[in-house]
Amino acid sequence: MAALRRKFGEDYQVVNRGATFPSVQVKKKRQRFVDKNGRCNVQHGNLGGETSRYLSDLFTTLVDLKWRWNLLIFILTYTIAWLVMASMWWIIAYIRGDLNHGHDASYTPCVANVYNFPSAFLFFIETEATIGYGYRYITEKCPEGIILFLFQSLLGSIVDAFLIGCMFIKMSQPKKRAETLMFSQDAVISQRDGKLCLMFRVGNLRNSHMVSAQIRCKLIKSRQTPEGEFLPLDQCELDVGFGTGADQLFLVSPLTICHEINPKSPFFDLSQRSLMNEQFEIVVILEGIVETTGMTCQARTSYTEDEVLWGHRFLPVMSLEEGFFRVDYSQFHSTFEVPTPPYSVKEYEEKSSLPSPLVTPHRERVFSMDCLEVGEDGAHSGSASCKLPSKLQKMSSSGREDLQRKVLRLSSQPSEKASSTGDLPLKLQRLGSSPGQVDGEARFHLKALKVGFQPMAMSTGDLHQRSLPPTPAAIPTHPHGPPHTPGGRPEDNLPPKLRKMNADR
Repeated sequence: MAALRRKFGEDYQVVNRGATFPSVQVKKKRQRFVDKNGRCNVQHGNLGGETSRYLSDLFTTLVDLKWRWNLLIFILTYTIAWLVMASMWWIIAYIRGDLNHGHDASYTPCVANVYNFPSAFLFFIETEATIGYGYRYITEKCPEGIILFLFQSLLGSIVDAFLIGCMFIKMSQPKKRAETLMFSQDAVISQRDGKLCLMFRVGNLRNSHMVSAQIRCKLIKSRQTPEGEFLPLDQCELDVGFGTGADQLFLVSPLTICHEINPKSPFFDLSQRSLMNEQFEIVVILEGIVETTGMTCQARTSYTEDEVLWGHRFLPVMSLEEGFFRVDYSQFHSTFEVPTPPYSVKEYEEKSSLPSPLVTPHRERVFSMDCLEVGEDGAHSGSASCKLPSKLQKMSSSGREDLQRKVLRLSSQPSEKASSTGDLPLKLQRLGSSPGQVDGEARFHLKALKVGFQPMAMSTGDLHQRSLPPTPAAIPTHPHGPPHTPGGRPEDNLPPKLRKMNADR
């Protein structure tokens, strides 16, 4: 603090961002489960006696070690083996007394010209590397030297195969091929084809292809089950086209991987506001076969909630040149803003399911023939149980006689089904045969029934129940009916079958 005051003066003061800007929250960078380079931040501890499992698979353990440890083990293994084998040759020469007769031409040693440790070491190196300068050699009078020579050859072949094979696998490991597979620095959320999608970009820097490339996504997020169990770093699958085959990539140019946010997606209720308070990590895994070596390669990366941009889209990187397509990797990580709804897919579906207040459902108005029977009192009182249309109200206001004539005109149309009065109930027959001075309302009721006439099948019992005593009145002449006498009874107008039935009663 004192150094800052000396640099900026006595007026320098520390500003509390939390008090000055309460809405701005500096989010602490949290620990990642998978780094951007694909390394998993997981360490295994307290293995106890399980560490012996690493020695049972020693070759894989050496391959998984870092390069500095591999080189150290490689050098130490050969150095120790050379020193041990050279010491064994020197011990044989020392036991036989060859060291004391090194320059005696008449003495036959086990190994010629080996009279100290450096000469024994050089003999071992010449034998191991099959150099054979011809100055040092094994004689036939040393069986123990022949046995040691065979053991040295077998042990040297095993050490060479193990260490050289380990170094070869280490150098050709497909992890290095994953270094030339790129992922975008950020992921974006925007609309594509009218659907909200989570997208990121992947590219291949080499001309050699990734055979059978496939991509998968995992959502790493802690959650609590309904039973109260807490699941740290729970893994959930993100669909990037498994059902449609979109997860199978032809990776010759940068591709944008899309995850559709739908009711099956874990981001179904994710909005722009809730994204600021969420804590999750999206792990992306790209697998494929290296075309040149035929080995399986896997590249990984991850995106935290801070690296997901709402309302952004990637800039295009492909351009058409003369005879080929050019990829500009300088714009590989660049994005730009696009209009995107700030609410989640769940909120959008809930809003779309609500009825609009500007749209009212259409109702059809159905009027029965009973509305035509409303009396004058009901029409003037405006009963709510039966309201006539405006056209019929106008007709009724002009007089009942006009309305009757209009209804009679409708009943006299050629399309009316022809039927005799004998097909009608007895009551309607008597009403139809009543004189003109009978109540006009009954006649109107009869004609109204003719307009909406439907075939009726009735038994004689129904006719008997509906029969009424005859009304002595004159029968008007019907223009279409058969002639009858003025003084005849109404039963005379019935069909012969019904007249016979009435006579039998």
